Amino acid sequence: MDGHGAVLKGVLFAIASSLVASTAGAASKMIADVVPVTTIVLFQYGLCLLLLVPMFLRYPFSHWSTRRPGAHLLRGVAGWLCFYAYYLAIKHIPLVDAALLRNTAPLFVPLLVWVWMKVEIPKSHWHPLILGFIGVILILKPDLEGVETWHLIGLISGLSLALSMVGTRVLSNTEPASVILFYYYLISFLCSLPLAIMEWQAIPLWTLPYLLYIGFSISLTMWCYTRAYTLAKASIVAPINYSGVVFAGGLGWIIWGHIPDTVALAGIVLVVVAGLLSSWLGLSQNRSGETINNVPQVTSK
Repeated sequence: MDGHGAVLKGVLFAIASSLVASTAGAASKMIADVVPVTTIVLFQYGLCLLLLVPMFLRYPFSHWSTRRPGAHLLRGVAGWLCFYAYYLAIKHIPLVDAALLRNTAPLFVPLLVWVWMKVEIPKSHWHPLILGFIGVILILKPDLEGVETWHLIGLISGLSLALSMVGTRVLSNTEPASVILFYYYLISFLCSLPLAIMEWQAIPLWTLPYLLYIGFSISLTMWCYTRAYTLAKASIVAPINYSGVVFAGGLGWIIWGHIPDTVALAGIVLVVVAGLLSSWLGLSQNRSGETINNVPQVTSK
C-alpha cells in the first residue's frame, strides 16, 4: 500500500474508533450511578485481555517479548488514565462535554512532541492550537470560583490520550500491533485492580449487558485506534477523532436531552475547526514529504 493509501485507511480506522467509543461512553453513563467507575474500567480491561487469549496462544512466547518496557509502561498508564478520567467525567457532565474534552488530545500532541522529542512547532501550527484552546476555555466556562472539577477531569483525559497517541506512534515503529495491545491491556488491568478492590460492590444483573458491550466495544476501539496510528502519523489521524463529538452529541441529545448552551456550542465549534485545520496542515506536510510537527520515526537498533 502506498503512502496515501495508508493514510486513507488510517483515517477510516479512526472514524470507526470514534463511533464505537461514543456508544461505549453512552453505555458507561447509563450504569455509572450503580456501578463504580473503577469496576467499569477493571471489567473493560479484563474482558479485553480475555479476548486476546486466542491470539496469545497462536504465537510463540518470544513474539511477546519487548526491548521497550519503559515505553509500554508509559503508554499503558496514559491509556488507562485516559479512560478512568473519561468515565469519571461522563458520570457528572454531559456526554458531549466529556467527549469533546477527551478529544482535545490532538491539541496536546504537537506540544508533547515539542517537549518530549524537541521537534519544533512551525508558526503556522500555533494558530489552530491557540484557536482550539480558546474553544476549551469556552467549554470549561471559568468564573470567579474557578473551573468545575469534573470538566478538568475530562481535560486530563484528553492530555493522557495525547500521551498515549504519541507513545503508540513511537512503539509502532518497532513493535507489532498485537504486542502493543497486549501490554496496554495488561498494564491497564493491573492499574485498575487495586482501585476496583477498594471500591468493590455488588453488580446489578441488569448492568451486565452494558459491561459486556463496553468491554467488547473498547477492545474493537483500541484495535482500530492502534491500526490508525500505525498506518498514519498522529498529526494526520488524531483530528479525525473529533467525529466522536458529533456521535456523542447526538447520543446525549437523544437519550438525556443534553443540548449545549451558546457558549459551549461556540467552544465546540472552535475546537473542531482547530482540529480540522491541524488535520489539513498535517495532510499538506504528508503530500510534500515533510516531517515537521509529526511524531518522528524511530528505527530499530
